[in-house]
Amino acid sequence: MLDYVGLEADLGEEERLIRDTAREFVDERVRPDIGDHFQAGTFPTDLIEEMGEMGFYAPNLDGYGLPNVSETAYGILMQELEACDSGLRSMASVQGALVMYPIHAYGSGDQKERWLPALGEGEAVGCFGLTEPDHGSNPSAMETTARKDGDAYVLDGSKTWITNAPIADVAVVWARDESGGGEDSGSTGEAPVRGFLVETDRDGVTTNEIDDKLSLRASITGEISLQGVRVPEANVLPGVSGMKGPLSCLTQARYGIAWGAVGAARDCFEQAREYALDRDQFGGPIARFQLQQEKLAEMATQITTAQLLAYRLAELKERGDLTPQHVSMAKRNNVRTARDQSRVAREMLGGNGITTDYSPMRHMANMETVYTYEGTHDIHTLVLGEDLTGIAAYE
Repeated sequence: MLDYVGLEADLGEEERLIRDTAREFVDERVRPDIGDHFQAGTFPTDLIEEMGEMGFYAPNLDGYGLPNVSETAYGILMQELEACDSGLRSMASVQGALVMYPIHAYGSGDQKERWLPALGEGEAVGCFGLTEPDHGSNPSAMETTARKDGDAYVLDGSKTWITNAPIADVAVVWARDESGGGEDSGSTGEAPVRGFLVETDRDGVTTNEIDDKLSLRASITGEISLQGVRVPEANVLPGVSGMKGPLSCLTQARYGIAWGAVGAARDCFEQAREYALDRDQFGGPIARFQLQQEKLAEMATQITTAQLLAYRLAELKERGDLTPQHVSMAKRNNVRTARDQSRVAREMLGGNGITTDYSPMRHMANMETVYTYEGTHDIHTLVLGEDLTGIAAYE
């Protein structure tokens, strides 16, 4: 696999084990059928518990049976999963970074005991409800509300583009607590944002699947509709109030995306290189032509640059120096790299490249989603612009 500057030579034993285990799992259990799943618009749900048994969900957290591996090991896992398909990494990323992380960071002892072992083992599936039909890039304008009623809350609203929603057992739903108080109400008088653990079998909850996607097809995406849903006060995440809650979860998930995108780009490169060496035209392999070598050289350079950025992020995260802006730069750069290089790889495959026999066009389609979700490319550009100038362009 492409590792041009020998980054993997410095991996520890644990990190190598996770890399090899994930790569073997992908090659044997997922890759042979992923093209069929992409065409059918399905996710291999039969693998969810197996992925849990292998420790693929939030392995960088500790306690409750979780492995507490290094941030580099976690990143490598995301890389290997997305080298197969973005839908596979999305499943693990949502389950771990967007559901288990907020419960681990902000949940009560009872919430952690109830959900973390089950989610970690894949016995339960979670989803993350933040994006709304009218509020994507500006989640702080959310309209979903929670109203205190005795010892319970009543939730009303809707969320959309929610990975895992149709198969989820629990949803981490972010809503404005109209009961008042909280750190982000301030002088604006806005109701503070709180996190709620909503079991999807409660009355008033519907999770319809979104069909007809042209991207991220091997992933189950849906909506969450909340119509007068009653949840006990014990289901409120007690450790956070305000947009810090959902945004901190997104930082965790975007870190995984920055690594995962490298995996997708690397897989495209490997397919293009192999094809160029095997494909004979005009009396020899097309890899001998300068045009093809230029493409491979540029792909390798861009992917290596993205790898270096991902590894640096892991170092910063391990020592507690990682900022959301660092993650924005890596998510922005690495997904753009994967988006661009998957197109070049498909181009090198010629007509054969438009079939599911080869991965680049599937990765290319998936990257249109990854380019947009977890903060669009443009929004991450503005996040960096604000950090560099001190001026918020979106206000």
